[in-house]
Amino acid sequence: MATGLPYCGRFAPTPSGPLHFGSLVAAVASYLDAQAHAGRWLVRIEDVDKPRAVAGAADTILTQLDQHGLHWDGDVWYQSERDPAYQDALEQLHAQGLTYFCTCTRKQIKARGAHYTGYCRNRQRPATGSAVRFRNDQPTTKFNDRLRGDVTLEPLFAREDFLLFRRDQLYTYQLAVVVDDHAQGVTDIVRGADLLTATSWQLALWRQLSNREPRFAHVPLALDPSGRKLSKQNHAPALQANNVPEQLGAAFDFLELTGIEPSNSSAELLQQATIAWRAKYLS
Repeated sequence: MATGLPYCGRFAPTPSGPLHFGSLVAAVASYLDAQAHAGRWLVRIEDVDKPRAVAGAADTILTQLDQHGLHWDGDVWYQSERDPAYQDALEQLHAQGLTYFCTCTRKQIKARGAHYTGYCRNRQRPATGSAVRFRNDQPTTKFNDRLRGDVTLEPLFAREDFLLFRRDQLYTYQLAVVVDDHAQGVTDIVRGADLLTATSWQLALWRQLSNREPRFAHVPLALDPSGRKLSKQNHAPALQANNVPEQLGAAFDFLELTGIEPSNSSAELLQQATIAWRAKYLS
């Protein structure tokens, strides 16, 4: 586990558009947890899926964080600049016999069931034109979440041989996030509950690539009136620069933080919220 290392948290948005309220909740939660632990808080732009990245979105996100008083430590990392590190990890896993080539299309996988069945595991596919999958022989079906306690994951999903490298020559989020969190010394991952199930795959990689693993805490998702997760795909409205105190206050309310007095100063609001976070989640 990450115990014994200096606390290090992070916020890692995808630059597919500006931040909205849902992403602000995740950013605030991870920031407050780092502040409550007197630790470091990093920002990483998760643009490993290069076609999804929108020009200028990363700069907009960094400006929005700054406007809300969410100031990060150190340099911002960009996954699009990290391909050599991901390739090194892929080669390490290959040397351990933990990868194989796969030519299955999404349509073929879906026709066989809800989860990938390991169809190409023993079929000796060629490297050219193939994806690379992780041989998930020691799946993680349970883990402890700091906010939710013991979490049991859907077994068929947890045991799936997931992708590390796509047929379109892009490294996957699952590989990149573990490689970068390890490289940056991240000890605590506080993020939205939409990534709860993916934790099983990421922990499986952590246990092969590192002698430690981080602590996880998944906060509830902000939903729209239809019950869907607030997201850029669902056209969630962007945060407004002229509404910072109100937006921070709404995020605090969503996270059920109490005792925070109104203020026009984001620094003062975040200081109060850190005290409230410590009382609610660390006492």
